[in-house]
Order: sequence, then C-alpha cells, then structure tokens
Amino acid sequence: MADVHNLGAGKSDAPIYSQSADLRGLERHAVSMARHTSWRAGGVADRVYTPADRDDLVAFMRLLAPNEPVLMAGLGSNLLVRDGGFRGTVILLHQVLGALAVDIPATDVPAMDLQGKQARAADMPGPVNAIRVEAGVACPKVARFAAMHGLEGAEFLAGVPGTMGGALAMNAGCYGAQIWERVTQVTLLDRRGVLCNRHPDAFDIGYRHVALHGSPATDADPAAARPELGETHWFIEAVMRLHPGDGARSRARIKAFLSQRIATQPLQLPNAGSVFRNPPGDHAARLIEACGLKGRRIGGAEVSVKHANFIVNRGGASAADIEALMDEVQAIVLKLSGVDLVREVRVVGDPLPSGRPADGPVRGDKR
Repeated sequence: MADVHNLGAGKSDAPIYSQSADLRGLERHAVSMARHTSWRAGGVADRVYTPADRDDLVAFMRLLAPNEPVLMAGLGSNLLVRDGGFRGTVILLHQVLGALAVDIPATDVPAMDLQGKQARAADMPGPVNAIRVEAGVACPKVARFAAMHGLEGAEFLAGVPGTMGGALAMNAGCYGAQIWERVTQVTLLDRRGVLCNRHPDAFDIGYRHVALHGSPATDADPAAARPELGETHWFIEAVMRLHPGDGARSRARIKAFLSQRIATQPLQLPNAGSVFRNPPGDHAARLIEACGLKGRRIGGAEVSVKHANFIVNRGGASAADIEALMDEVQAIVLKLSGVDLVREVRVVGDPLPSGRPADGPVRGDKR
C-alpha cells in the first residue's frame, strides 16, 4: 500500500502563493502506475502528487527541485511506464484541472447567465463561438459540452480517449480532424511554476506532433533555447474556437462516432488507443495486418485481432511485454514493407533490473 501524506503547514521555505504558503494536495510514495495508465501495466513511481487545484499545482511546481524528473498524467491513455518505475514525481491532473466553460468576456454577459448550468451559446447576448477548457478534462466530455451549448466542431473529440492536456501535447485527432485546428490560445506552466499564454504561432504543429519554438539563449537562462513540452513546459488550459450550430445535429454526430469506435476498436480490453502514427498515404493498421501480425503475442500483450494498430493487455501483461511487442511490430513491418512506423505512445521510466519479476496485474482498482 502506498505511503500517503496530506501536505500542509511546516514548510517554512515555501513561497507565498494565493495568500498561503501551504500545499493542499495529496502526496503518495511508491505508487504503482499500472493504476494510472489505461494499459493497466507498468512500474512504480517514486512519488505521485494530486494537486488540489491550479493554484496548488503552481505552488507545488515552485517548490520542486530543478532537477526533479516530472511526469504529468491525465487518464494515462497514451502512456507506458516501464516496469522498473519512474524515478521522479508524477502529477495527476484528471479531475483536478477540470474547468470547462463557454468563453465569453464577463462584461458582455449578465452574471446569472454566466452561472446558469443549462445556458447555451445560442441564448447568450452577442456571438459566442469558443470554449475554455483545462488540461484535466476528458476529451469526450468536451465534445458533449460543446454540443450541449449549441457549438459545432468538437464532435471528433468523442473519439479521443485521453484528457485535453495529452491531446494538445500530441495534436490528437480522429475522424478527419485534429485538435490544433480548433485552438486559438493555450496556457502553459513551466518548471519554475510560471504560467504564460501562447498562441498557435508559438508552436511547430504537425500530424501527431507539437513542439515549442526555441527562443534565444541568454547567460541568465541558458536553457531558454531548449523549451520542451513534457519536460520543461506543460499545457494547462486551451481556448477552442468553434462555431454556433445545431446541438441535436452535434449529438447525433457524436453518437455515430462512438458507435464506430465500439464496432472497430477493442474497448473491452485494456489498451492505449492507436500505438503507431499513420504513415503518409497509408494506415498503420493496414500495414500491420498485411504483415500477418494480428493476434501476435508476447506474454500478456497482444496485437488486437479487432484493430491491428491496438495492442491489448490480455491479462497480466508487463510493460516489458507491451514494449517488446511494439518493437517487434515495428521491426517486422519495416522488413516486409519498408515502412518505419513511428510510435504515438509515450514510453517513460526505467527497465526492470534483470531477474526481478514485474508487479502483478491490477484488477478492479479505479484509483
């Protein structure tokens, strides 16, 4: 069982933030990341911190040692932590950064409208065509929220299994749309606990790729030229530009997308969604299937017989099983087709020392 601490008073060196020097989140030690990844496999993190809210997250980042490895995670749907674990701090954002609202200047809208849970964009005075969403919100929830408020253009997010933070970091998409086609502004948090707003032109954006443009290094900050998403900067919030439309039509489109997911993807087994990017002009699933790899297994990991670009945990799979199967699929596809598949999945942490068994499977624990 993980060691649990509620952080609060007693940190005399903690900086004042939001009128308080105390952290209000939950810190745990030696936590199995199999409980926090959709593959239900992986090693132990040295420390896991669940912030109380955005202010608490900022305060926590300001207290962290500059060389402490940090991994921010949402639903863990695009993440594999190796069996040897993560030697650093994992920060869990799902249900913490959960704000979601129509993006309207407060001066333009009566207070009662801003607070009305059922208020729709069509009911607001003046044009409304954007939503503001924090990084811990699940993407399907964003799709439903937009439809409920009479906004179109976010329906595809119903097919993205992760949270907004992860979707922004990889330019997630499906059904012919990508998230950065809708984004007009994001808020970033850096290692120093500093928040800043950026527009899309601050990023290099492509298919399943997002990177911060470098800035000139200075003597005071030699690392300034090497900002890296997921290492020095993290997405905290985004504003998405949509367009007023028909809520019923949006809900029907979402329902159709979900039906397609259920029919074509192995959702009944632990998985991380698509494992490889689609190469130009082709589909990873087609290449993998053409190489006869459906049903290929290593340990408890299997290339799905339902969708070849999914690797599923058939029960008891270790992170090493999953990573080895990814490597094998890549090697065979390259040999037989000449196409070098690129992973969508992020793999972090240390391999398990030789001769040491991986942790057992996680069942029935939704924490």
